[in-house]
Amino acid sequence: MEGAGAQQEAPLVRCPVCLWELPAAHINSHLDRCLQDSGAGRGGEPERSPQPSSKKMRLSGPPAESSGEPEPEGGSSPATPMFSLFQKGRAAAAPPGISGGAAGAPGAAPAAAAARGQERGVGLAALRGETVAQKLEGKPLADKLRPGTLGDYVGQDQVLGEQTLLRSLLEAHEIPSLVLWGPPGCGKTTLAHIIASNSKKNGTRFVTLSATSAKTNDVRDVIKQAENEKRLLKRKTILFIDEIHRFNKSQQDTFLPHVECGTVTLIGATTENPSFQVNSALLSRCRVIVLEKLSVEAMEMILMRAIKSLGIRVLGQDEQHSSSANGSNSKSSESPVYIEEKAVSTLAYLCDGDARTGLNGLQLAVQARLTAGKTSHQASTQGCSVDGVFITEDHVKEGLQRSHILYDRAGEEHYNCISALHKSMRGSDENASLYWLARMLEGGEDPLYVARRLVRFASEDIGLADPLALTQAIATYQGCHFIGMPECEVILAQCVVYFARAPKSIEVYSAYSNVKACLRNHQGPLPPVPLHLRNAPTRLMKDLGYGKDYKYNPMYREPVEQEYLPEELKGVDFFKGQKM
Repeated sequence: MEGAGAQQEAPLVRCPVCLWELPAAHINSHLDRCLQDSGAGRGGEPERSPQPSSKKMRLSGPPAESSGEPEPEGGSSPATPMFSLFQKGRAAAAPPGISGGAAGAPGAAPAAAAARGQERGVGLAALRGETVAQKLEGKPLADKLRPGTLGDYVGQDQVLGEQTLLRSLLEAHEIPSLVLWGPPGCGKTTLAHIIASNSKKNGTRFVTLSATSAKTNDVRDVIKQAENEKRLLKRKTILFIDEIHRFNKSQQDTFLPHVECGTVTLIGATTENPSFQVNSALLSRCRVIVLEKLSVEAMEMILMRAIKSLGIRVLGQDEQHSSSANGSNSKSSESPVYIEEKAVSTLAYLCDGDARTGLNGLQLAVQARLTAGKTSHQASTQGCSVDGVFITEDHVKEGLQRSHILYDRAGEEHYNCISALHKSMRGSDENASLYWLARMLEGGEDPLYVARRLVRFASEDIGLADPLALTQAIATYQGCHFIGMPECEVILAQCVVYFARAPKSIEVYSAYSNVKACLRNHQGPLPPVPLHLRNAPTRLMKDLGYGKDYKYNPMYREPVEQEYLPEELKGVDFFKGQKM
């Protein structure tokens, strides 16, 4: 009894192979037996003296596998509970001596298939047999219909199309360290979920962290566990960091040695330019995958898949309708739900390539119409009456409120738009200049920032070709400061059009750039100011020759011959960029 009490008081250590908790004094011998059983493909039960923890019972799979009943011995025995965590969904990778995927009692294969379907997300099949209102409950529609395989992934053909490098690597389960860069809703997180689903089938461990909530200690814990998995089980670990740009530079440095030596395979997702937001040392160890905004065609495919999953019928412009049309949920008491084909196209355009915005906008429009109850509407096509819930283009626009404009005042799009405005004015394209100005202002840009850039443009690109341009820019800045948005938008528009139509000259800008280059490239100490150009406010300075032989120009009627540059620069013409 005393020995048993001492054993209970001793600290427990979890075995990394079978996840059983044992006293620290017994862990080494127990681990040796576990590793020997794993290498020989045996199905013997692990040591039963310590009681398993509740967490182990939850992770070990179906209850039938962990019931503790004796199992037949021999090489053909089914896999034991201690391997169920590592062999989940790995029928093809079963060790020798174990029949492929037939672990456990009869019916385990269908259960494993169902488990794999749950890992992928809800998908199309999980939304069947319910009313539309019930299908929309719970998680957002964008999360429920997240694809689980590369075959269901829509868009990004330039990166994940057939015969592309990344797709070949994913299909071969050879995942390099990646940084997924793209706008919101383009499929970065979905691609990470697909990689996670494939990695679990291949026996690779997949860990997800979000930089918005995770701390450096969380990352270190994952890396430490990855080191143990690699050393003891030769098992790879993929670490997915969502919004990786939220980590500061020192936090990103935590990944460097472990990505370098292959302890973890890092996959980061970001909406910001990695050149600015990710350490250059970490960036050199990862492959940057640029994901573009989804095209209108891709958005229509995604929306049509969601509409089909919900059981909503699309009404084409040339289609005949009747109250007995074969709509959605014909077996339930819920009214059938219809949506205009034009409404789907409009939603695909308004979401601006953001699948999350498009699907959630569809969900909001459908829920709003279902709440309004069963009504009878006149379809816009041939004036036919349709009984049920009818979703039109106006309902979709109301759900989105306005067009979704992608603009980040502190991110990549901020610099892209101001660059486009600057170049459009320089090219004298007044239409494009107004467009980029409106793109920034409607996206929430500070009007004073735009006004400051116009002041710079007045001297850099117009200069002496129209000296009044600088006055116009200063007046524009003051006007924006006085009245603010939205009244000042027309002031900025006037200034932008004025600059686009004004003559251009970079004479002053180029000459000053030549002066700066001269100063940077000068060898040795800079030349002193000539004595005749120096001020002489004291008697001592006059005695030293300060201001001597200086010719006061207003006292002469004729041009004065006098040098104003240092002796070493005599004859240099910065406006022509050469020495005379």
